[in-house]
Amino acid sequence: MSKYIFITGGVISSLGKGVSSASIGKLLQLHGISVNIIKFDPYINVDPGTMNPYQHGEVFVTNDGIEADLDLGTYERFLDVETSKLNTNTAGDIYQTVINKERKGEYNGDTVQIIPHITDEIKRRFTVFKNEYDVSIIEIGGTVGDIESLPFIEAVRQFQFENEKNNIFNIHITLIPYIKSSYELKTKPTQHSVNKLREIGLCPDMLICRSEYSIDKSIKQKISKFCNVRENYIIEALNESSIYNIPEKFYKQKVDFLIINNLNLNKRKEIDTNWFKKINFYNLRKRIRTIKKIRIAIIGKYSKFQDAYKSINESLNLASIEEINTELEICYLESENNNLISLINNFDGIIVPGGFGNRGIEGKIKAINYSREHKIPFLGICLGMQCAIIEIARNLAKLKNANSTEFDKNTKYPVIKILDGQKNIKYVGGTMRLGHYESEIIKKTLAFNIYNKIKISERHRHRYEMNPEFITRLEKEGLFVSAYHKKVLPEIIEIRNHPFFLGVQFHPEFITRLEKVHPIFKEFVKAAIKFSSIKK
Repeated sequence: MSKYIFITGGVISSLGKGVSSASIGKLLQLHGISVNIIKFDPYINVDPGTMNPYQHGEVFVTNDGIEADLDLGTYERFLDVETSKLNTNTAGDIYQTVINKERKGEYNGDTVQIIPHITDEIKRRFTVFKNEYDVSIIEIGGTVGDIESLPFIEAVRQFQFENEKNNIFNIHITLIPYIKSSYELKTKPTQHSVNKLREIGLCPDMLICRSEYSIDKSIKQKISKFCNVRENYIIEALNESSIYNIPEKFYKQKVDFLIINNLNLNKRKEIDTNWFKKINFYNLRKRIRTIKKIRIAIIGKYSKFQDAYKSINESLNLASIEEINTELEICYLESENNNLISLINNFDGIIVPGGFGNRGIEGKIKAINYSREHKIPFLGICLGMQCAIIEIARNLAKLKNANSTEFDKNTKYPVIKILDGQKNIKYVGGTMRLGHYESEIIKKTLAFNIYNKIKISERHRHRYEMNPEFITRLEKEGLFVSAYHKKVLPEIIEIRNHPFFLGVQFHPEFITRLEKVHPIFKEFVKAAIKFSSIKK
C-alpha cells in the first residue's frame, strides 16, 4: 500500500511548499523509493489558465494538455517524472465534479454538502497513485486558516483517521520572522499556525521553518514545547542561492531518515552524496575562477514578476551547467520600456517568451528586429515566434503593418491567425492547442543540428498559428520553416546567416529536467557564449 506525506503551509503564502515537496521527493527517490506528488489548490478557478501571471506566476502545461500550477514544473524538474491531470486539483475542479454528479442523480437524492461529498472527492484524489508509487506526497496549497483551505485540511484529517498512523506523515511549513529592531527571531507566528492546524484536528509530525537566520537550539526547544513537535523534527530552511541546494540541506538534517523511519519505508539503497556535489553547481562556481560571463535578456510584459517565466529561468540556469566556467546573468526587461533597444545592446542573447494580448507587442517586435540585424542570438517561444514572423513580414518581405489577428483583426496581411478549428470557441479556458504534439524537422537546418533527429514531441499552449498562406512569400525573403506538425502547421522557424535565430511555437522549457536540460537552451547558451567572445 502507498504511504502518504501531507504538506501544509502556515503564516504566509509562498514559503516554498512546492520546492520542499520536490526536495523531499528527490531524497526518497535517491533511496530507491518511488514517489509522485499531487497538488491541491484551494482557489475556485478550474485551473490557472485564465489567471493573470502577476497573481499566479507561470502556467505550466502537462503532456496530456492540462494547464497547471508552476509547482508541477518543479516536481518534473526535480523528480524527472511526467505529471498529468491526476497531479493537479483545484477547488473549482472538485466542486464542478461534485455538482456534475449531483446533476446526474448520482447521490440518490442526498443533500450535497462539503462533508461528506466534497471531502470524499478530495480523499478519492489523494489515492490516485496508490498502486503505482511507494509514496504520494500531497501538497495542500494556500495557508492554514484560510476559508478556502478548510475542506482540504478536513479531508486530510478524515484520511488520517481512516488509515493506519504509520501510513501518514504530516509536514507543516512555517515562517520564523526576524525582527531587526530587536535582533530577534520570533516563534509566535509558528505557534499560532500550528495551533490553528491542531484546532482543525491535525498535528504536524515535522515542522520546516523558513528563516533568514539560523535557528539555534534554544529556539527549537521553544518551538518543540509549544507546538508538540520533537526537537529533531524541527527543520531549518534558510534562504538559498539555488533551490537545488535544498535536498542536501534537508539530507544533513536527516529529513529523509526521519520520514523513512516513521513510515516504515523500505529503502533500497543509501544516498550517494556525490549527487549533491554534481548538482550543486552554484557553489561550485564560487570555488573556481570565472572565465566568461554572459548576459541574457528575457523581454516580456510580466517582467516585474519573475515567476511568470519560472521554467525558462530554470532551463537557462540548468543549461549553464554545461559551461561551468561561465557565469550566467538573467535580466528581465519590460517590452513597453521606451529605452528597450539601448538596453538590449548590452546582452549576449535575447529571449521573447510566450504570452497573450497586445500590450507590449511592438516593443517585442523592435527587439527582435534589433537582434536579427545585429546578429544577437535570439530565441522566440510561442508568442515570441509569432512576433518574429511579424517582424520578418514587415521588414524583410515589406508587408506593411503585417500583424496577427489577435492584435489587429482587420490587418491586410494576417501572417498569424486563428485557424478553422479554433474559431468558434465558447470558453477561453482550456480550449487552446494544449499538451504534446509531434512534429517533423527538416534536415540541414539549425533545428536539426540542435535535436539531431527528425521526429520530436513538444508541449504547446496557444490558439493562434502562423498562417500557411504566407509561408512561400516569407521564405523568399529569408525566413525558413524548419519543422511542421502534420506537414501543415509551422512549428519552428529560423533564418539563414545568423549565429542563432530560432522561433518555436511550443514551450521547450516545460520538458527541461534537473539533469537533462532541453537541447534548445543548451545551444542557445552556447551561442550566447560565442557571441560574447566575438563581441569582446
